[in-house]
Amino acid sequence: MSEPYDLITMGRIGVDIYPLQTGVPLPQVETFGKFLGGSATNVAVAAARLGRRTAVISRTGADPFGEYIHQALREFGVDDRWVTPVDAYPTPVTFCEIFPPDDFPLYFYRRPKAPDLEIHPGELDLDAVRAARIFWMTGTGLSEEPSRAATLAALEARAKAGPTVFDLDWRPMFWPDPAEARAYYKQALSHATVAVGNLDECEVATGVRVPAACAESLLEAGVELAVVKQGPKGVLAVHRDGTTAEVPPVPVEVVNGLGAGDSFGGSLCHGLLSGWDLERIMRYANAAGAIVASRLACSSAMPTEAEVEALLAGD
Repeated sequence: MSEPYDLITMGRIGVDIYPLQTGVPLPQVETFGKFLGGSATNVAVAAARLGRRTAVISRTGADPFGEYIHQALREFGVDDRWVTPVDAYPTPVTFCEIFPPDDFPLYFYRRPKAPDLEIHPGELDLDAVRAARIFWMTGTGLSEEPSRAATLAALEARAKAGPTVFDLDWRPMFWPDPAEARAYYKQALSHATVAVGNLDECEVATGVRVPAACAESLLEAGVELAVVKQGPKGVLAVHRDGTTAEVPPVPVEVVNGLGAGDSFGGSLCHGLLSGWDLERIMRYANAAGAIVASRLACSSAMPTEAEVEALLAGD
């Protein structure tokens, strides 16, 4: 095997079809842009923009949108070797409406089933998963079989060999029975070293909603670092060693907030790989998320290192 990847992500992939007008209801939108999408994919793109060697484990349809995904991944410098086609299902597309500063409804077209839920355990390159400097998986990957079994197999094989991030990524519409989620989240948390989620996602995982209690519950579930995103109140990060960082958001004029969390995630990985202290990681990730929130797209909006540093410096 070649040198280990800095980051391997596993989970959703698809095509975002976003309005090119803001503040316009979807029925009245006249022009759209096409972008690479999917949370796990966007995290890999975000880290690649920061100079990291990244790859995605996912699946597309055997269709033109699937071909576009491979083209886009390569253009972003993300390895697509583990993104394979599924003949039976179309590549998912996602539409959104854009009503700044805080209303961005999403419309997922993932039926009858999304190909990224057709990842099978036997397809995984577990040696690469173990060797990666960071492995990132998502809650959506636990929502249906065989993706659930594959995700848990990857986590078990990884065996906390390095930073192993569970993006709580709660999308209730993806779960045939949302009430089942907590048990699978608990199982995944026992294999993860980092958990990242907003208050809704943390509540699904832990049953509590107060940020400090969420962090405590995530640490009790087995992770070393709990990152609780609080929206306009910023982010709270608590490490098992007692280190805590609570930092406010970076103020920007929001255009589309949908990709901010993925930019945050890619930058979180970049900070962990760089060996930074917890507060610096959180400030950097917040700034990266703010930059994407100030732009229309998600994947193509991911910032470079120079752009993040400039925002932090107030330039």
